[in-house]
Amino acid sequence: MSTAAENLLNVVFNDPKWMNSFVEGVPDGILITDADGVVHYVNDGYLKVTGLKPADILNRRLSDVRPGALLPKVLLTGETMSGIYRKEGATEYVVDLAPIIHNGKIIGGVGVIKDLARILLLSKELEKYADRTRELKSVVNRAYSARYTFEDIIGASVAIQKTVSIAKRTAQFEADILITGESGTGKEVFAQAIHNASLRAGMPFVPVNCSTLSSTLAESELFGYEDGAFTGARKGGHVGLFSVADGGTILLDEIGDLPLEMQAKLLRVLQERKVRKVGKSNELDVNIRVIAATNKNLATLTKAKLFREDLYYRLNAINLNIPSLRERENDVALLANFFLEEWSKKNGRYYSFHPDVYDALSQYNWPGNIRELKHVIEFAAYTGDGNVIRGIPLPRAVSDQYQIDGILKLVEGPINLRKFVADAEQAVIQALFDKYGDSLEAKKAIADHLGISLGTLYNKSKSIIRKPHS
Repeated sequence: MSTAAENLLNVVFNDPKWMNSFVEGVPDGILITDADGVVHYVNDGYLKVTGLKPADILNRRLSDVRPGALLPKVLLTGETMSGIYRKEGATEYVVDLAPIIHNGKIIGGVGVIKDLARILLLSKELEKYADRTRELKSVVNRAYSARYTFEDIIGASVAIQKTVSIAKRTAQFEADILITGESGTGKEVFAQAIHNASLRAGMPFVPVNCSTLSSTLAESELFGYEDGAFTGARKGGHVGLFSVADGGTILLDEIGDLPLEMQAKLLRVLQERKVRKVGKSNELDVNIRVIAATNKNLATLTKAKLFREDLYYRLNAINLNIPSLRERENDVALLANFFLEEWSKKNGRYYSFHPDVYDALSQYNWPGNIRELKHVIEFAAYTGDGNVIRGIPLPRAVSDQYQIDGILKLVEGPINLRKFVADAEQAVIQALFDKYGDSLEAKKAIADHLGISLGTLYNKSKSIIRKPHS
């Protein structure tokens, strides 16, 4: 190699011996000329593609060896050229050309050629990876899909219709949302409906229950971690749930239970839309919409220093409050019918409610809201006999409340308690006589049923006009 070539390589590569080894390992063909277009370096990749030998081209002008070469033009203009198609015999390749500039002066030029067959092979491999990526993304989208829409929200009350109207409007925007409401009111149903009515429909909907995230695992679950980031880390690392939700929506349910130390990191994600895996220095962009939900009073938690004030105000920009079931007049019957019909279709046994059931259901204030109502109806269906559910087996609290409310209706206004009790006794005894008759055997059975003696029954029933038992 000439002194001029060595000086050129010194400028370009700083350490020609090391750089020579490096360039020889590159599969692409590389050619270097000086400012006059004299070739001072070619690697094996260049010789293999062109079919030349070193003696055919080294220390000779490129334009003499390869007429039509464009590198001399680059040396004159100083402009880079790329993607130039060439064919050498049966070999097709693409050339990129660039000037070598030092201290503002062109001192040489470099050409890099890529075998088109290898490019096509790499392209096919890339397409395979692209197909695999699309396939995996499709799997993720199916695994994390939102099931419910606004059509699935049952209710004709003013309270629920107003809430649905607000939710539909907010779905059209990209702003984050805080959904509040008592346990069992359907906060996740609303979150899914908002997602499905938004421009992100069809993309992942990832629900996260913050109450299950411990302070030690919250960051790695939400943001992911690199291979070997900590003892016990899964081989290959872990994709965080924020990254899984990329392009879609992430629901942070029970946000009030998120560990305090994680709240600052969540605030930064909400502001920057970037996450950093545990054990990794760089950040990843995430395109997500955040919906947070809670049955707790975040304002109270904020005052108690249990929830970050800045995070509360960041989340509370749009607040959607879901009304409790006791605020939704007449919706209990609609929901009860819906759940019974749903159960019947699933199990192939069809029931209807006796009218008295609706009275019983309407007397209860449903602290567990829709979730509790659904469980009550399903239990009634599983234990029902016949086609009509008459005496729905309500929770004890429901039965007690129903009885108390029924008695209070009977005693509205001033009453004579002694007369009220006596009338109640007479009504019960009369009902039993009507059912069993007034034979001696019947009277003994009635007395035993009431837990009184036969003589006491006679005394209490003297004023009762008994109908013949048929």
